[in-house]
Amino acid sequence: MPQMSEYVPIGQRFRGFLPVVVDVETGGFNAQTDALLQIAAITLRMDESGYIHRDQTISRHVVPFDGANLEPASLEVNGIDPWHPLRLAIPEKEALSDVFKEVRRAVGENECTRAILVGHNAAFDLGFVNAAVSRTGLKRNPFHPFSNFDTVTLAAMAYGQTVLARAVRAAGLEWNTAQAHSATYDAEMTAELFCGVLNRWQKSHGHTIGEAN
Repeated sequence: MPQMSEYVPIGQRFRGFLPVVVDVETGGFNAQTDALLQIAAITLRMDESGYIHRDQTISRHVVPFDGANLEPASLEVNGIDPWHPLRLAIPEKEALSDVFKEVRRAVGENECTRAILVGHNAAFDLGFVNAAVSRTGLKRNPFHPFSNFDTVTLAAMAYGQTVLARAVRAAGLEWNTAQAHSATYDAEMTAELFCGVLNRWQKSHGHTIGEAN
């Protein structure tokens, strides 16, 4: 990976958007009723050749909001005990504030106007973020409220795969099943997948930094 001095602002690459990879672990599939249990976000940077790289990672464990539904099947999949004392979970508003602060910093550093969520089945992650923002009344959400970049589509185009584990392997990366369904791990692998597809395109087709969008 190039040194930090070789990075250039990413703002001109995606019409002023900063892609930020997000993954959430939850107590179910309904963003309005089911608990947000963990959120991880990874900011991205671009080097002078137009290649995209992972930058900073921020992750928080989250206390279920009052009255939140917790589906046993979901907890079995992600392996989370919501009330385990060593989880060091914090309330939704605090967790989102921590994540949003770092995302806003990255947006400014990259001369962008706002962030855009990147995810594997991105609408799911964005739905839980938006629901938590609405519940907590949190201001200054840096993410676009409905647009997103979905690596399911990108992976299907590039590798013919839509399942994250299979797409990661098809991209020539290792997949650790034991670490899967942790928001941090899944976000990191989604980021590697996203960067890999973009950089594959950059290598074969190129994108002139600063060209009209």
